[in-house]
Amino acid sequence: MSASSQRKEPRAATARETVGLVRARAAADARLAFLRGFLERPFEVASIVPSSRFLEQRIVKLAGVRSATSVVELGPGTGGTTRAILRAMPPDARLLGVEINPDFHALLSGIEDTRFTLHLGSAADLVETLAARGIPAPQAIISGIPFSTMRRAAASAVANAVASALAPGGRFVAYQFSDQVRRVCRPHLGKARVELELLNIPPVRVYQWRKDGAPQGSARCDRA
Repeated sequence: MSASSQRKEPRAATARETVGLVRARAAADARLAFLRGFLERPFEVASIVPSSRFLEQRIVKLAGVRSATSVVELGPGTGGTTRAILRAMPPDARLLGVEINPDFHALLSGIEDTRFTLHLGSAADLVETLAARGIPAPQAIISGIPFSTMRRAAASAVANAVASALAPGGRFVAYQFSDQVRRVCRPHLGKARVELELLNIPPVRVYQWRKDGAPQGSARCDRA
């Protein structure tokens, strides 16, 4: 028997392997899009890499997503945290994503989930956007927008919109590399609970406020 006749045909990829390849390619595309967004619009994108799954899990827990029926995400970026929110949300819940970057907005449009509504615009217009979309006051608002690079007036407008939009007892969670968000939000939301997620590149602070109530839990609270 010749050597050529002994050659084996390439093995076809299994369904699991195909799904893995698709997910790996999607993750690589997301990282590339995030880097491109940061280079093109550094004042709108907080990092050069998407959030880690550990950060996503912490955000979902602090925001109380699993029991919320109305959720808002400000600055969804490439959609990593958006998908984590959707996985945790109840079947009858609604998620509004507010993205100001047209490139990220186009990327997020590929998320196929009837619970997800995507809006291209400013987080400062949140109250009006919710009303226009017929979405009730959210029990949770999650933000990845970089407050530290925004002008103080613009950042304050977003904080005021969050405070106005939140349902009574609702939670606002912001994950940031700078402490600027604490100073901006305190006049509108009071003191913050602060946690540090080390399993993220780079490590990031996660801030939590509760509307009409002091922050709870054992984590360090704002004392400044």
